[in-house]
Amino acid sequence: MATDELPLDPAHATETSPSSSVSARRRRTHDQVLAVLAEHGVVTRADLSRLTGLSRSAVGTAVASLLAEGLITEETTADSGTAGRGRRPTVIALRRRPGIVLALDFGHSHVTAAIATTTGRLLAESSTTLDVDSRPERALDAAATLAREILRTTDHTESEIVGIAAGIPGPLDIRTQVVRAPTILSEWIGLSPAEELGRRFGHPVSVANDADMGARGEHTFGAARTVDDFLYVKASHGIGAGLVLAGRTYPGSTGISGEIGHTRLQGATNLCRCGNRGCLETVVSITEVRDQLAHVLSSATEPATEPDALPPLAELAAQPAAARVITDAGRTIGMVLADLVNCLNPAAIILGGELSAAGAPLAAGVRESIDRYAQPASAQAVTVQTSRLQQRSELFGAVATAIQQSTT
Repeated sequence: MATDELPLDPAHATETSPSSSVSARRRRTHDQVLAVLAEHGVVTRADLSRLTGLSRSAVGTAVASLLAEGLITEETTADSGTAGRGRRPTVIALRRRPGIVLALDFGHSHVTAAIATTTGRLLAESSTTLDVDSRPERALDAAATLAREILRTTDHTESEIVGIAAGIPGPLDIRTQVVRAPTILSEWIGLSPAEELGRRFGHPVSVANDADMGARGEHTFGAARTVDDFLYVKASHGIGAGLVLAGRTYPGSTGISGEIGHTRLQGATNLCRCGNRGCLETVVSITEVRDQLAHVLSSATEPATEPDALPPLAELAAQPAAARVITDAGRTIGMVLADLVNCLNPAAIILGGELSAAGAPLAAGVRESIDRYAQPASAQAVTVQTSRLQQRSELFGAVATAIQQSTT
């Protein structure tokens, strides 16, 4: 046999075959992209470049190839509160079996259900107001009713659902998926929301604390898309924090990290639902802030305004007296967050929940306290901003979790 017809030694194949080298490099790039998508669910091309360390051109080539192979999908995001800020980004996700996902958001006084595509495009949502804390069965039933209503109105069926996720406004033991903390959601003690919702839908349901869901929503669709170390603060009737460290949600050993609403403030004496006095949420919850605003904005010639009758916070924040109240609330929250900034050195703090609708005055107050009380180097490293998802961070976090739950 002629010399040039001798078979190649496999050990030297990549050295002697440029096409094999290119192919191996391309496969490594593909694997990097697929690994990021498996972990993060839905990302943009810019996210892929940041998370893989690949150049934009390399990401573009890999995305085009994976799209051609049918392994991924790419489409424009739905409205997530960023309207008017330029062209909506396109997002990339692993191709999953055809279907839709169901997202559920339980607040202390509301339940919201939404359906979305497996790339995060919101198709429909609906909410109802009720006492979630003291009526768990009613709240769970309401979630099922809302879900079936939006499925019916959009001509979808339960058989199309490939993932369901829900956020609840209290700590969940991640070892057992049972509500355990006796001072928060006391009527839910011993209840497994995942099991109860699974029974209602006939489908597995992923459940997490609402602040953790909010953090995931911001990381996937919102203001924290470009950072992997940040704090998401949900400031509503309660105050909680979702921690994302090194790109992963940090729930703590049993799932109850981030309960900053029960940090005691020096000089505060209000009785808290947890049994202590002077907790943060007794001073700056949305209820407390609205009470303060009603007092400040009342006049001697007119009856005092009821807190529930006040205009939206976004409107009130334009009034100097109201802005002072909101900024002071931000300063109080910021004093607690300054200690976390010292401990965790995050790149960003994202303010969500109903109080975040106040916008700039709230963020300014938080910023002021962090600059005053955190170590200078850590304070300089962290940005402070309100959510871009307009109080829907938790809902979009449930969407992201449901998408990851779905399988190919």
